[in-house]
Amino acid sequence: MVPHVVNGAMLMCSFGVAPAPLVVLPVNRMLSSQQPAATIMDHKPMVNIQPFGMCTSIANPAVAAATSAALGVLTPMPCVPATPAPWVPGSPTALLNNQPCLNMTSTCNCMWAGVITVANPGQTTELIP
Repeated sequence: MVPHVVNGAMLMCSFGVAPAPLVVLPVNRMLSSQQPAATIMDHKPMVNIQPFGMCTSIANPAVAAATSAALGVLTPMPCVPATPAPWVPGSPTALLNNQPCLNMTSTCNCMWAGVITVANPGQTTELIP
């Protein structure tokens, strides 16, 4: 059993330089430790997943262009998350609005090769599989 992820959870990207909070809108109408509970569908960039400071992935076109302009010296650029797919795998048995709940072991992939993980679930009292 792992903690259920809620609004305010802290996320980290493998190519980001700073953590960012997860924003869970109260559309599912379920609270976990007095915060809106997250599902695997809470993956929308700039709505649910906020920027991670600067991006250091050379797969990001902005970073690639800046690095090229700097004659090959890696030049980080502002992060703009690109997460078209939901979190995986989610909870196998706990569903919220017919979607698997988001637990602390789930990850989300950014189009720029980053892997987004949950650093802090936002609460520690309610556990899910």
